[in-house]
Amino acid sequence: MGRSLKKGPYVVERLLEKAAKADAMGAREPIKTWARACTIVPEFIGKNFAIHNGKNFIKLYVTEDMVGHKFGEFAPTRTFRSHGGKSAKGARK
Repeated sequence: MGRSLKKGPYVVERLLEKAAKADAMGAREPIKTWARACTIVPEFIGKNFAIHNGKNFIKLYVTEDMVGHKFGEFAPTRTFRSHGGKSAKGARK
């Protein structure tokens, strides 16, 4: 279930300010954020972000197709190792 249309998208105001400041200065370095629940808005298109995944920062360049999604969708928090393989087959015997 999504957020109410009456409330609008959840956007961190500080990120909007940082994006506008980076736009005015022409800065290319990524904007660090821990706000994984923040919705990507059209003002973020063409900006670099560094999204914290709990351990380190994942770099993200925002494109037009990402608008409406959350930052957390592009910075996975879990590392997939594998579904088994030789070590799993040997453990069954």
